[in-house]
Amino acid sequence: MNIEKYLYEANEDRTTFTFESLGPNGTISKTIKYFEVGRLPDGTPILNLGFGDADDSPNEFNDSITSNNGDRSKVLATVANTIFNIFRHWGNAMILAIGGTPARNRLYQMGINANKAEIDSQFDILGRTPMGWEYFRKGMNYTAFMAKKKNYKIE
Repeated sequence: MNIEKYLYEANEDRTTFTFESLGPNGTISKTIKYFEVGRLPDGTPILNLGFGDADDSPNEFNDSITSNNGDRSKVLATVANTIFNIFRHWGNAMILAIGGTPARNRLYQMGINANKAEIDSQFDILGRTPMGWEYFRKGMNYTAFMAKKKNYKIE
């Protein structure tokens, strides 16, 4: 994505990414962690995307903190950029993102809407409604999101 983002470091198996948020509240260490929560019938892994302020434990994070460090777009662009890294390393996968609160889901949805044309050129985004999963549409409210490589057929 063409939005400014932070440089990040990744562990060897590309499941944990770390970076520093810089803003009026100082330097805040952030952690992005992907972990497998299941597999599709064809064996495709479903990876949950977890994200938050780094915790005292190595590679752990707190996803209930709101940092308000004035760099929300840059932080979200950094998180989104790790998805490219995941697909390069893992190949086909489904990336699941669920905000810890309805406000966080709205934030994710706004980020997707703001960058939809660019996202659509490389990924298919699905949103979860009370009726099930559907391809992401503007104007809908979703409780979770899933990303897959463009044109990857789910079997």
